[in-house]
Amino acid sequence: MNLSAPTQPIFIISLVLAALAVLGVFMTIPVVSGNAFWVAIIAYVILLVGNLAKGL
Repeated sequence: MNLSAPTQPIFIISLVLAALAVLGVFMTIPVVSGNAFWVAIIAYVILLVGNLAKGL
């Protein structure tokens, strides 16, 4: 299995979702606050796919 660096848009999407998940724990964000754990998991899965898929 060869890993590659994720592209910048994939990294930024993952970073934004992870930041929303953390903020959702401390603040009330309508959709995120109740699902902060799953939003964080989705962020890291997107980052994982960006690392595994070449050119993504």
